[in-house]
Amino acid sequence: MSFIQIIDCHTDRLAEMQALDEEWVTATEGRRRLRRQIVARDRSDPNHYLVFVFFDSAEDARINSDLPETQHNAAKYAALLDAPPLFLDLDVVEDRTF
Repeated sequence: MSFIQIIDCHTDRLAEMQALDEEWVTATEGRRRLRRQIVARDRSDPNHYLVFVFFDSAEDARINSDLPETQHNAAKYAALLDAPPLFLDLDVVEDRTF
């Protein structure tokens, strides 16, 4: 079953977060399980972001989370946020395209 994690966070340092993401993508080539990522900004609060990360399964998400590079970057990401992020873990029960 497909799995989506939503990360709800606040920051005024998006460019730095994106640079960390690019480092992570390069470092995890061939090993990461992440399939897709969408970063969205709240129109009423320019420092509020939702990050949607897509995996083939919850197990793939766990494996991805356990990568040393993911663990290493977690503290770096946290330092760029105004407060701890909120995580929402979702099993996809329907996926339709219109």
